[in-house]
Amino acid sequence: MSLKSRLATDETLFTAWSGVPDALTVEIIAKQGFDAVTLDMQHGGHHEDSVLRGLVPVLAANKPALVRIPVGRFDMASRALDFGAEAVIAPMVNSVADARQFAAAMKYPPMGERSWGPTYAFPRHGKGDHGEWLRDSNQRTMAFAMVETRAAFEALDGILGTPGIDGIFVGPSDFSIAWSNGTAVNSTLESMMETVASIAERTRKAGKHAAIYVIEPAVAGRVVSMGYRLLALGSDHTLISLGAKTLLKSMRDSIGS
Repeated sequence: MSLKSRLATDETLFTAWSGVPDALTVEIIAKQGFDAVTLDMQHGGHHEDSVLRGLVPVLAANKPALVRIPVGRFDMASRALDFGAEAVIAPMVNSVADARQFAAAMKYPPMGERSWGPTYAFPRHGKGDHGEWLRDSNQRTMAFAMVETRAAFEALDGILGTPGIDGIFVGPSDFSIAWSNGTAVNSTLESMMETVASIAERTRKAGKHAAIYVIEPAVAGRVVSMGYRLLALGSDHTLISLGAKTLLKSMRDSIGS
């Protein structure tokens, strides 16, 4: 099933977050228990070549592949789809104008302005013919606009009303910086949580999908109760660190006992 069809059933999905621009590392992550894998070009080390190659092991694992593009790189949104990504996350979508540019890059006409050329995506997915691909792509692919600033929050209804925008992705760390007027970076800042909940509520009311990055696993239940159904977690750095700590603790506990 596609990412979009699974979210449509109100299933809660977890996507890993890959920042190491190496297809072998992505392969290892894709074989873990995550529902999807996101390649991060904004703050992670991924670039066009690593996305092109890194999508292969994700698709081979029969999992949806997402790409977070750099700020304003809407041209890369189209390229990510042409490489085989199923969804694209665009950071710092702070206005309706930003949302329109993002949607235009994500959708074929008449909804958008995406040009034809799924050179890698079509054979990688291996389904149907070009006509079917054209007919289905606008519905199958997903455009997530990130809400991370006060400006984005104020423009939320307009962003949600933009044809071609399929969901909202909250970046809680950046949002906390904005919400605290630059005095704190805290993904679980209590004073913003009611607003974070309202973003999910308004997104779902608009018939769109709500996603969020979860840094502290303990808040997962809380954000799901708010209405978020796509949760990003577990960067490769975090996975390696937690795995090492768990193994070393087990070894030292065994020796100590």
